[in-house]
Amino acid sequence: MVSRVLEMWKQVGQESINVPNLLTLTRILLIPVFVLLFTTPAPDRSIVAAIVFVTASLTDWLDGYLARRSGQVTKLGKLLDPIADKLLVLSALILLVNVDRVSALVAILIIAREVAVTGIRAIAATEGMIIAAELTGKYKMVLQVVAIVLLILEGTAAEALGNLHLAGMATLYFSLVLSYVSGARYVWSFWKQVAAKGL
Repeated sequence: MVSRVLEMWKQVGQESINVPNLLTLTRILLIPVFVLLFTTPAPDRSIVAAIVFVTASLTDWLDGYLARRSGQVTKLGKLLDPIADKLLVLSALILLVNVDRVSALVAILIIAREVAVTGIRAIAATEGMIIAAELTGKYKMVLQVVAIVLLILEGTAAEALGNLHLAGMATLYFSLVLSYVSGARYVWSFWKQVAAKGL
């Protein structure tokens, strides 16, 4: 039994050593760097933190693009990619709450949606159901990244461009609406498949 598990793990490991998965791991490794920079958000540190956050966010788009283009979609990648995304965004939101740039209620609503959708997808996977990624959810992710970057840059030289807090919060609220729209679609898709299977 143990030898079979080790053999399966070895096989997954061999299949998973590729550029897209290395980019995903890079995103995960950039999260503590971002957190250390933005724990005490002085103007210079905030600018560097924003650059790190944007870089990490871009690896999300790039790893998915490369994985699909080269046919290197792996089980490890499917597992790590959404985890990395959520860790990045939720870490940023928690830090923004800590410096009073985002209300705790907004952060809780976003976190609750992410936990609920992740749970639904996990249950669906155990039952052999496939819930495709929502296009609305992808738009939501883009808006969240834009909103977070604007809010990180609040109080820096970038303020010369305008009221970053107002722009950031407006974008974040819009992403919150989209997150619940896409979340409702996930629930509806899951429910239809449950009903079809008679579970």
